[in-house]
Amino acid sequence: MALYDFNAVIDRRNTNSLKWDFAAERGRPADVLPLWVADMDFPAPQPVLDALRKAVSYGIFGYSDVKGGYYDAVSAWFRNRFGWEPRREWLVKTPGVVYALAMAVRALTRPGDHVLVQPPVYYPFFSVIRDNDRKVVESELLYENGRYSIDFEDFERKIVENQVKLFLLCSPHNPVCRVWTPEELQQIGAICQKHNVYVVSDEIHCDFAFPGHPHTMFSQANPAMAEMSVICTSPSKSFNLAGLQVSNIWIPSETVRQTFLREMDRSGYSQLNTLGLVACQAAYECGGEWLEQCGAYLRGNLDFIRSFLAEYIPQIKLVEPDGTYFAWLDCSGLGLNKAELNDLVVNEARLWLDAGHIFGRNSAQFQRVVLACPRYTLEQAMTRLKTAVLERGMNHGTGTA
Repeated sequence: MALYDFNAVIDRRNTNSLKWDFAAERGRPADVLPLWVADMDFPAPQPVLDALRKAVSYGIFGYSDVKGGYYDAVSAWFRNRFGWEPRREWLVKTPGVVYALAMAVRALTRPGDHVLVQPPVYYPFFSVIRDNDRKVVESELLYENGRYSIDFEDFERKIVENQVKLFLLCSPHNPVCRVWTPEELQQIGAICQKHNVYVVSDEIHCDFAFPGHPHTMFSQANPAMAEMSVICTSPSKSFNLAGLQVSNIWIPSETVRQTFLREMDRSGYSQLNTLGLVACQAAYECGGEWLEQCGAYLRGNLDFIRSFLAEYIPQIKLVEPDGTYFAWLDCSGLGLNKAELNDLVVNEARLWLDAGHIFGRNSAQFQRVVLACPRYTLEQAMTRLKTAVLERGMNHGTGTA
């Protein structure tokens, strides 16, 4: 059994890393410590690196596609981990899940149609709707006693009142870190089926469900919704392969699939990144051991941040996660408004986090932290935050967002 060292600090500066090298271009001080964008500061699994080196050794990077071994690797992964085996003919490969969301919006709705989301939610959900001339409908998640849940009454009412045509589901949910239960997914499916609403389920974080909170694929919970669903998966978050641009989108309906493919044709896209295909197959064939060790390390990082906040910054509360590699922090106890909180985090603590307001208008008091980094980096970040809070002392703000 290979042992991976997730404590190793690898200097990613001056590598054209979006996370580490573009603070100034994104309006942050150059010396901020970044824990924002959802990529890892860990090298990919060794079998993936070996497969990529072998592919590079050929020296030819022409147009490529995949044979049966690729599908076998991907389907075996979902069968063995989730008890779900998508059919080969369902598969559509795209350069990313966000691209797939946009294609689904274009394929399954018309300009002016309403598309439902559940804020606070991954912010590209909003842009793929608005930028394609559709209208966003929001059914806000309920936040009670430090935990999020679905307001099913509001969910159905918004569908009916706005004649919603499509729902973008985030499962597991980013940023609130909920892993939806089979019962919750079934209730979503029942409502959407009743009102003839397509469900596009972003399940990119499915491999990071914590013990006691198993992930259920949307189509597992709702087999009757197969003809009305699109399931979006990718190895990019699980194995830190986002820059290689490959995602696997599962569309059971032949009619929906062909409509989706026509939108891809209109976008001018065809073959995927050659090395991305190689990396994806290698990850699903041989990356399980690495992922298990990575998951354990991430849970250790979560334990650290939970204990640190409780001991040193009790004003900031961790929203206890079911999964993902995020920490969603409730900072309302600091008593700061949105601008003051941003100033504290960016200019005083010198941290680059994702501010809560980008995920939804009612989340300005939150910050999202990416935990996929060496413990040393996380310790530095939390120490900076503690120092900034202590130096501010009792000078809290107006408390208005």
